[in-house]
Amino acid sequence: MTTYVPLLIMIAAAIVLAAGGLVLSAVLSPNRYNRRKLENYECGVEATPNAGGAGRFPVKYYLTAMTFIIFDVEVVFLYPWASSFKSLGAFSLFAMLIFLALITVPFIYEWRRGGLEWD
Repeated sequence: MTTYVPLLIMIAAAIVLAAGGLVLSAVLSPNRYNRRKLENYECGVEATPNAGGAGRFPVKYYLTAMTFIIFDVEVVFLYPWASSFKSLGAFSLFAMLIFLALITVPFIYEWRRGGLEWD
């Protein structure tokens, strides 16, 4: 049991820091709400006015976000694989080829939807 004490202390410290940050931000932050602050906001993209109360955002915004997510997933898997390529062997090469084939499906979908056209 004594080998787990440092781990339990780190978990407790992480919980205290996370909870403390949430509590401090709730207590110390200004709570001045106005109409402008409560409006929908998506990274500078204006909502469509005829969408009712919620507001609609262009699909282009989400396609751009999907591009970055695909790139992130690709880099997360490709970088470690490329750094230890020589020691992994042929099985890893075929596994990565399958992964690359599967990751092209969202790229093709996004290309067909017009997400790669920067008008």
